[in-house]
Amino acid sequence: MFGKGFFHNIEKKTGVKMTDVLKLANSFQNANFNDEQTVRRIVQEVSKVANKTVTKEMEEQIVQTLVNDSKSVNFDTVAKMLDQKK
Repeated sequence: MFGKGFFHNIEKKTGVKMTDVLKLANSFQNANFNDEQTVRRIVQEVSKVANKTVTKEMEEQIVQTLVNDSKSVNFDTVAKMLDQKK
């Protein structure tokens, strides 16, 4: 569906390797977003891939939001939360 050029452009713009994004996306597929431990692990993985520092307070806010509203969770949801300024 997508050619190598497409993924190369994404890597170039974001600085994130597509293998990391795909690995992270795969972890989302089978994740139990009602489980706080799982959500914490995913938040930490996303912050690492996105090269964003997440304070304990921000992590707690993200985890509680995702655990309490897991129906609307996707990679964009977590990424947007990491980009919020306090």
